[in-house]
Amino acid sequence: MISRWAFALTLAIAVGCSHPQLGPGEVYNSQVITEDEIVASRGANAYEVIHRLRSNFLTNRGETSLNRTQSNPYPTVYLDDQEFGPITTLSSIPAAQITMIRLYRVSEANAKYGSHNLSGVISIYTRQ
Repeated sequence: MISRWAFALTLAIAVGCSHPQLGPGEVYNSQVITEDEIVASRGANAYEVIHRLRSNFLTNRGETSLNRTQSNPYPTVYLDDQEFGPITTLSSIPAAQITMIRLYRVSEANAKYGSHNLSGVISIYTRQ
């Protein structure tokens, strides 16, 4: 009897922790939040969506400079490939307008947006 409950609990945990259902040819990417995930999150703005789905995007990356007064340990926000501001600006972007959110790690951010993004980039793509 106990083994049945243990099996059922293990199965429930495995299903709950699994990746979202993907269509044919789609690959899960932990650095991307898709439009379907955004809608399912029911977040009102970009900050709420990220906080609910990939809160690791919002974490402090640690000191990025020996001069602590010039260091920004959080990713910079870009909106449709244009610099938008610090991480606090995420709450001003309505979730209903977002088609994709992507985290670029430091090396990727430097290659795409320039070397001044020492803590990475959160890039928001909206409906045009």
